[in-house]
Amino acid sequence: MVKEIERAGFPIVQMCNLIPVASTVGANKIVPTISIPYPLGDPSTSKEQQWKLRYHRVGTALDALTVDVQEQTIFKVKI
Repeated sequence: MVKEIERAGFPIVQMCNLIPVASTVGANKIVPTISIPYPLGDPSTSKEQQWKLRYHRVGTALDALTVDVQEQTIFKVKI
């Protein structure tokens, strides 16, 4: 689905925790997430820590939208 959306002219970033799967299906911009049931958070942490996790991952994905890539790129997440 990612490739079809890009072919239509829309920039897209795939956020996932299964990086090899995203690479296999051809996603060009990949941002790692935390886990399958909680991709952008960790319920065992405080609300403040969860906010930081979400803020940085979504921020990384938004930044990735502005980057022109020629090959598959996995963007590093600071936290």
